[in-house]
Amino acid sequence: MSHKGLDYETLNENVKKVQYAVRGELYLRASELQKEGKKIIFTNVGNPHALGQKPLTFPRQVVALCQAPFLLDDPNVGLVFPADAIARAKHYLSLTTGGLGAYSDSRGLPGIRKEVAEFIERRDGYPSDPELIFLTDGASKGVMQILNTIIRGEKDGILVPVPQYPLYSAAISLFGGSLVPYYLEETANWGLDVNNLHSSVAEARSKGITVRAMVIINPGNPTGQCLSEANLKEILNFCNQENLVLLGDEVYQQNIYQDERPFISARKVLLDMGPPISKELQLVSFHTVSKGYWGECGQRGGYFEMTNIPPQTVDEIYKVASISLSPNVPGQIFLGVMVNPPKPGDISYLQFMRESKGILESLRRRAQIMTDGFNSCRNVVCNFTEGAMYSFPQIRLPPKAIEAAKKLGKVADVFYCLKLLEATGISTVPGSGFGQKEG
Repeated sequence: MSHKGLDYETLNENVKKVQYAVRGELYLRASELQKEGKKIIFTNVGNPHALGQKPLTFPRQVVALCQAPFLLDDPNVGLVFPADAIARAKHYLSLTTGGLGAYSDSRGLPGIRKEVAEFIERRDGYPSDPELIFLTDGASKGVMQILNTIIRGEKDGILVPVPQYPLYSAAISLFGGSLVPYYLEETANWGLDVNNLHSSVAEARSKGITVRAMVIINPGNPTGQCLSEANLKEILNFCNQENLVLLGDEVYQQNIYQDERPFISARKVLLDMGPPISKELQLVSFHTVSKGYWGECGQRGGYFEMTNIPPQTVDEIYKVASISLSPNVPGQIFLGVMVNPPKPGDISYLQFMRESKGILESLRRRAQIMTDGFNSCRNVVCNFTEGAMYSFPQIRLPPKAIEAAKKLGKVADVFYCLKLLEATGISTVPGSGFGQKEG
């Protein structure tokens, strides 16, 4: 009997190869238990609102008015919504060709890309070109767009930090490329050693792999470390020597829980270094409304900015973006408000600052509580979470537990996490899902 196009046996092999640990076996088991009535706490993905974080008021007011523009014609609108939210909603609606129900340019609304460029200039001290900024449905879509553009086949490799956020391993598999791991050192607070990068590239080349790009996640996911300026310089010099594109995943840039190492963008460090490197090194940087103190994961707003990417390549990326017609417009407006929040003197400023500060201070407290809690447990050690939203403890399992897992044909940490889920209802991600070192 002949197979049909969507029979499992005939599917695209790259699709079958994809592993995505944050929504893998544990998540599926947790969903089953939830259906059976067990209370589940999903800590397997950074999804703050699902865990009770309240949305910020101002952006929700602006988007509500954009979604229901007839409210702006109501004579009582000023009794319910502050004047600055009303003005901002009118501004965003004026940028569209027919409100939120109309497609935008495939790169996103030009007016919002201009706001993103102004935000980047304020942050880095260097002008940014809105024509080199593409708005996307969350940062993940942007990462996939760029990886799809870079990867030509299985002999193309992408350097990815391990432990890594599984988006990278999944997308590289999907596009038929090869993941080239570089290991972060747990004993050095998840530090990055450039010697490791050189040996990772040499090993990949010995297997006939052409390394094309390098990913940094700063602050780290799932490891929570913040890269220093010196570290970033080393990385940029390395990418320049090896002719690699640098992909800067900077979605947690607002999530910093210590004062020694504030966030500094790869772009700022690159431009500070001056020519020739600042004019030559190819860099793509990503940001989102899903993280920070916003946590607006479901809104799917994000962007990427390209530095030193040839105009012909930008045109090709635009062409492929056009296949999807338009990133979602409400997500773009959330992004606009994120990069251009209320300013001192605005009616909503004090409330916005109070809410933002409350969320960030709470995250900072929780980072300390989690780390201290883990380190007070027997056979558990955990580096301090300097940034992002995750703690990544090391749990030493007794030999008998490892043996029991083997008998069931399970990786030991998956076995542990399944037992934890059954006993407590806490849904986690096993370390092996991030490609952790053996043992």
